[in-house]
Amino acid sequence: MGEGIQRSPNVVWHQSQVTRELREQQAGHRAAVLWFTGLSGAGKSTLAHAVEQRLHERGVRTYVIDGDNVRHGLCRDLGFGDADRVENIRRVAEVAGLFVQAGVLTLTAFISPFRRDRALARELLGADFIEIFCDTPLDVCEGRDVKGLYAKARAGEIPSFTGISSPYEAPDDAEIVVPTGSEPLADSVQRVMDWLIAKDLIQGDER
Repeated sequence: MGEGIQRSPNVVWHQSQVTRELREQQAGHRAAVLWFTGLSGAGKSTLAHAVEQRLHERGVRTYVIDGDNVRHGLCRDLGFGDADRVENIRRVAEVAGLFVQAGVLTLTAFISPFRRDRALARELLGADFIEIFCDTPLDVCEGRDVKGLYAKARAGEIPSFTGISSPYEAPDDAEIVVPTGSEPLADSVQRVMDWLIAKDLIQGDER
Protein backbone atom coordinates (compact mmCIF):
# COMPACT_ATOMS: atom_id res chain seq x y z
CA MET A 1 0.00 0.00 0.00
CA GLY A 2 2.86 2.38 0.82
CA GLU A 3 4.29 2.47 -2.71
CA GLY A 4 0.82 3.03 -4.16
CA ILE A 5 0.25 6.28 -2.31
CA GLN A 6 3.65 7.95 -2.79
CA ARG A 7 3.62 11.22 -4.69
CA SER A 8 5.44 11.31 -8.01
CA PRO A 9 8.36 13.80 -8.13
CA ASN A 10 6.90 15.05 -11.43
CA VAL A 11 3.64 16.22 -9.83
CA VAL A 12 3.53 19.85 -8.73
CA TRP A 13 0.99 21.75 -6.63
CA HIS A 14 -0.94 24.46 -8.49
CA GLN A 15 -1.80 27.41 -6.29
CA SER A 16 -5.10 29.18 -6.97
CA GLN A 17 -5.27 32.96 -6.99
CA VAL A 18 -8.50 32.60 -5.03
CA THR A 19 -7.10 31.69 -1.64
CA ARG A 20 -8.72 29.97 1.31
CA GLU A 21 -8.68 33.29 3.15
CA LEU A 22 -10.64 34.97 0.35
CA ARG A 23 -13.17 32.13 0.37
CA GLU A 24 -13.56 32.38 4.16
CA GLN A 25 -13.97 36.14 3.91
CA GLN A 26 -16.71 35.73 1.33
CA ALA A 27 -18.44 33.05 3.40
CA GLY A 28 -18.22 35.04 6.62
CA HIS A 29 -16.86 32.17 8.70
CA ARG A 30 -13.75 30.07 9.16
CA ALA A 31 -13.26 26.64 7.65
CA ALA A 32 -12.30 23.60 9.72
CA VAL A 33 -12.91 19.86 10.08
CA LEU A 34 -15.22 18.63 12.83
CA TRP A 35 -14.13 15.00 13.24
CA PHE A 36 -16.88 13.00 14.97
CA THR A 37 -15.58 9.72 16.41
CA GLY A 38 -17.16 6.98 18.50
CA LEU A 39 -18.51 3.47 18.46
CA SER A 40 -21.02 2.28 15.90
CA GLY A 41 -24.39 3.47 17.17
CA ALA A 42 -22.88 6.27 19.26
CA GLY A 43 -24.76 8.89 17.27
CA LYS A 44 -21.93 10.32 15.17
CA SER A 45 -23.86 10.70 11.93
CA THR A 46 -27.02 11.81 13.72
CA LEU A 47 -25.16 14.54 15.58
CA ALA A 48 -23.06 15.59 12.59
CA HIS A 49 -26.13 16.05 10.39
CA ALA A 50 -28.03 17.86 13.15
CA VAL A 51 -25.11 20.24 13.66
CA GLU A 52 -24.88 20.76 9.92
CA GLN A 53 -28.57 21.66 9.81
CA ARG A 54 -28.08 24.32 12.51
CA LEU A 55 -25.03 25.69 10.73
CA HIS A 56 -26.81 25.75 7.38
CA GLU A 57 -29.67 27.72 8.93
CA ARG A 58 -27.10 30.33 9.97
CA GLY A 59 -25.72 30.63 6.45
CA VAL A 60 -22.57 28.57 7.09
CA ARG A 61 -21.15 26.62 4.16
CA THR A 62 -20.98 22.99 5.25
CA TYR A 63 -20.63 19.42 4.09
CA VAL A 64 -20.83 16.08 5.92
CA ILE A 65 -18.45 13.31 4.87
CA ASP A 66 -20.06 10.16 6.26
CA GLY A 67 -18.21 6.92 6.91
CA ASP A 68 -20.84 4.72 5.31
CA ASN A 69 -21.17 6.93 2.24
CA VAL A 70 -17.48 7.03 1.30
CA ARG A 71 -17.37 3.23 1.30
CA HIS A 72 -19.83 3.33 -1.60
CA GLY A 73 -17.36 5.25 -3.75
CA LEU A 74 -14.08 6.83 -2.68
CA CYS A 75 -13.13 3.94 -0.40
CA ARG A 76 -15.13 1.11 -1.96
CA ASP A 77 -11.91 -0.81 -2.62
CA LEU A 78 -10.97 -0.92 1.08
CA GLY A 79 -11.80 -3.57 3.64
CA PHE A 80 -11.70 -3.36 7.42
CA GLY A 81 -8.24 -4.72 8.16
CA ASP A 82 -5.74 -2.49 9.94
CA ALA A 83 -3.93 -1.31 6.79
CA ASP A 84 -7.18 -0.52 4.97
CA ARG A 85 -8.54 1.39 7.96
CA VAL A 86 -5.43 3.56 8.00
CA GLU A 87 -5.82 4.25 4.27
CA ASN A 88 -9.52 4.97 4.73
CA ILE A 89 -8.77 7.66 7.30
CA ARG A 90 -5.92 9.09 5.23
CA ARG A 91 -8.14 9.48 2.18
CA VAL A 92 -10.92 11.10 4.18
CA ALA A 93 -8.51 13.50 5.89
CA GLU A 94 -7.04 14.51 2.52
CA VAL A 95 -10.50 15.13 1.05
CA ALA A 96 -11.58 17.04 4.15
CA GLY A 97 -8.47 19.18 3.76
CA LEU A 98 -9.54 20.09 0.22
CA PHE A 99 -12.96 21.10 1.53
CA VAL A 100 -11.25 23.33 4.10
CA GLN A 101 -9.23 25.01 1.35
CA ALA A 102 -12.56 25.64 -0.38
CA GLY A 103 -13.73 27.52 2.72
CA VAL A 104 -16.18 24.84 3.85
CA LEU A 105 -16.84 23.90 7.47
CA THR A 106 -16.54 20.14 7.03
CA LEU A 107 -18.04 17.50 9.30
CA THR A 108 -16.80 13.90 9.19
CA ALA A 109 -18.52 10.95 10.91
CA PHE A 110 -16.25 7.92 11.24
CA ILE A 111 -15.71 5.32 13.94
CA SER A 112 -11.94 5.88 13.45
CA PRO A 113 -11.27 3.55 16.39
CA PHE A 114 -7.50 3.86 16.71
CA ARG A 115 -5.68 6.81 18.23
CA ARG A 116 -2.84 6.50 15.72
CA ASP A 117 -5.26 6.94 12.81
CA ARG A 118 -6.88 10.00 14.36
CA ALA A 119 -3.39 11.33 15.10
CA LEU A 120 -2.61 10.90 11.38
CA ALA A 121 -5.70 12.94 10.49
CA ARG A 122 -4.70 15.59 13.03
CA GLU A 123 -1.19 15.70 11.55
CA LEU A 124 -2.53 16.10 8.01
CA LEU A 125 -5.07 18.77 8.95
CA GLY A 126 -3.14 20.59 11.65
CA ALA A 127 -5.01 23.27 13.57
CA ASP A 128 -8.06 22.72 11.34
CA PHE A 129 -8.71 19.32 13.01
CA ILE A 130 -11.35 19.44 15.77
CA GLU A 131 -12.00 16.08 17.39
CA ILE A 132 -15.50 15.47 18.73
CA PHE A 133 -15.87 12.32 20.81
CA CYS A 134 -19.39 10.89 20.84
CA ASP A 135 -19.07 9.21 24.22
CA THR A 136 -21.70 6.47 24.34
CA PRO A 137 -21.09 3.27 26.35
CA LEU A 138 -20.88 0.01 24.43
CA ASP A 139 -24.00 -1.44 26.07
CA VAL A 140 -26.04 1.58 24.96
CA CYS A 141 -24.72 1.35 21.40
CA GLU A 142 -25.41 -2.35 21.30
CA GLY A 143 -28.88 -1.78 22.69
CA ARG A 144 -29.63 0.62 19.87
CA ASP A 145 -28.13 -1.58 17.13
CA VAL A 146 -30.10 0.26 14.45
CA LYS A 147 -28.22 -1.49 11.64
CA GLY A 148 -28.21 -4.92 13.29
CA LEU A 149 -24.42 -4.99 13.15
CA TYR A 150 -23.81 -5.84 16.79
CA ALA A 151 -26.06 -8.89 16.55
CA LYS A 152 -24.12 -10.05 13.50
CA ALA A 153 -20.80 -9.39 15.24
CA ARG A 154 -21.91 -11.36 18.31
CA ALA A 155 -22.87 -14.21 15.99
CA GLY A 156 -19.40 -14.16 14.45
CA GLU A 157 -20.67 -12.95 11.08
CA ILE A 158 -18.61 -9.73 11.10
CA PRO A 159 -14.88 -10.10 11.90
CA SER A 160 -12.89 -7.28 13.50
CA PHE A 161 -16.00 -5.40 14.60
CA THR A 162 -15.19 -2.40 16.77
CA GLY A 163 -16.27 -2.84 20.38
CA ILE A 164 -16.78 -6.60 20.05
CA SER A 165 -13.79 -8.25 18.39
CA SER A 166 -11.67 -5.14 17.79
CA PRO A 167 -10.95 -2.33 20.27
CA TYR A 168 -12.09 1.26 20.29
CA GLU A 169 -9.44 3.57 21.71
CA ALA A 170 -11.25 6.53 23.23
CA PRO A 171 -9.63 9.95 22.72
CA ASP A 172 -7.57 11.42 25.55
CA ASP A 173 -7.57 14.96 24.23
CA ALA A 174 -10.70 15.54 22.16
CA GLU A 175 -11.63 19.19 21.78
CA ILE A 176 -15.28 18.36 22.49
CA VAL A 177 -16.69 15.39 24.41
CA VAL A 178 -20.41 14.81 23.92
CA PRO A 179 -22.30 12.32 26.16
CA THR A 180 -24.45 11.10 23.28
CA GLY A 181 -25.57 8.09 25.29
CA SER A 182 -27.51 10.19 27.78
CA GLU A 183 -27.84 13.74 26.48
CA PRO A 184 -30.77 14.87 24.30
CA LEU A 185 -29.77 15.55 20.71
CA ALA A 186 -30.73 19.22 20.92
CA ASP A 187 -28.41 19.69 23.91
CA SER A 188 -25.57 17.92 22.11
CA VAL A 189 -26.01 20.15 19.09
CA GLN A 190 -25.96 23.24 21.28
CA ARG A 191 -22.82 21.99 23.03
CA VAL A 192 -21.01 21.86 19.68
CA MET A 193 -22.43 25.20 18.52
CA ASP A 194 -21.35 26.91 21.74
CA TRP A 195 -17.80 25.62 21.27
CA LEU A 196 -17.66 26.84 17.67
CA ILE A 197 -18.87 30.27 18.72
CA ALA A 198 -16.45 30.45 21.64
CA LYS A 199 -13.55 29.65 19.29
CA ASP A 200 -14.74 32.23 16.74
CA LEU A 201 -15.24 29.70 13.98
CA ILE A 202 -18.74 31.05 13.46
CA GLN A 203 -20.50 34.23 14.52
CA GLY A 204 -22.42 34.22 17.78
CA ASP A 205 -25.42 36.14 16.52
CA GLU A 206 -28.15 34.46 14.48
CA ARG A 207 -28.06 35.41 10.80
